[in-house]
Amino acid sequence: MAGPWWRQCRSWTTICTGSSLFDTLWYFNGRCVSVSASSLGRASWSSGPRNERRPSALPTKINTKTLNFTSSLTRHKFRLLDPTLQSCCCRKIHSDAKLMDPFTLANKDLQSLFDDIRKELFVSKDELKSLCDYYFDGKGKAIRPIIVILMARALNIHSNRAGDLLPGQRALAMISEMIHTASLVHDDVIDGSDKRRGKRTINDMWGERKAILAGDLILSAASVLLARIGNNAVVKVMSQVIEDLVRGEFMQLGSKENENERFKHYLEKTFKKTASLIANSCKAVSILVNSDPEVHEIAYQYGKNVGIAFQLVDDVLDFTSGASHLGKPTAADLKLGLATGPVLFACQQFPELHAMIMRRFSSKGDVDRAWQYVLQSDGVQQTNYLAQRYCQEAIRQISRLRPSAERDALIRLTEMVLTRDK
Repeated sequence: MAGPWWRQCRSWTTICTGSSLFDTLWYFNGRCVSVSASSLGRASWSSGPRNERRPSALPTKINTKTLNFTSSLTRHKFRLLDPTLQSCCCRKIHSDAKLMDPFTLANKDLQSLFDDIRKELFVSKDELKSLCDYYFDGKGKAIRPIIVILMARALNIHSNRAGDLLPGQRALAMISEMIHTASLVHDDVIDGSDKRRGKRTINDMWGERKAILAGDLILSAASVLLARIGNNAVVKVMSQVIEDLVRGEFMQLGSKENENERFKHYLEKTFKKTASLIANSCKAVSILVNSDPEVHEIAYQYGKNVGIAFQLVDDVLDFTSGASHLGKPTAADLKLGLATGPVLFACQQFPELHAMIMRRFSSKGDVDRAWQYVLQSDGVQQTNYLAQRYCQEAIRQISRLRPSAERDALIRLTEMVLTRDK
């Protein structure tokens, strides 16, 4: 039942107004976990019933409205969020050490990563080489290779090995960035974009035909590198990413009449276009070091939840951040006819958006009116809330690994995903 859930979600956010990200007390199945961005890594934990872990100190006053609402959420098992999001009571929580900066920990491996990618893209024709090298200048956020590098090291330590990357794991960090970049090149052609990462797109500079070929070449080089790893299970996992990217792009071309299906469609498309690459890359590096399917699932679920949260925040920034910060025009999604999280939430308060969504904001004035409706609603706030929930689940998953600086850096990264402004 979408309507009641959206109203409950809005009511809950109102209760939490004034709290910073993560400053929320969550109740799941009658138990509670308190997580704060300012206290991650410092919480005191003690053993609870059935060898579970719980905070040793909890707030003495509990808002009964909050308890009633969260109990209702538990009964509904977050059907609209994701059927896999279960109770958030971690079996193990991160160490008391100060959470490490992810970029600092991954910097050593990142230094030569883009140089090695350019070597993989070696071609004799100067123009084609320029096209392929254009985005591999080391100036991007490099979120995906950072996550893969940190996950690989954390898993190595968890598996009683040294923390250093295995050659195949480092190759997967490169492959994740290559697949991501190739998808951006193709997306810019489909969307007709002229800006990417603060500079002109490949299709704007060299034309659509050459841009498509450049994206294809990057994908082929990634495939060759993947084959050299020599692990069939890894090849199968990473091949799923390519399929998901294509299916996600096709999903983006369509829309759903029914509001329940529309939000599910949006989250599934978000997973396929953004989160699948991170989730399966994390799973792939786990396969190379550990044979336990449960460990593979931990890595996969962390990547999946962080990936979805990352895209939700990206959708928020399309409404809240200027073009100078994003490196691309604002309201880009609306101009492309896309109804993202903030719009779907706003539709609950402004039903006029429904017709605009169905015609993909194609009528004169639709983009401006939709923009105003979103800003007048709590759509941005609700989408941030949803991203926060996915990051909570990512923390729960990664906290099951053995303590390490890399694991704690992955926890820290969830906060950075939520608080980024570009």
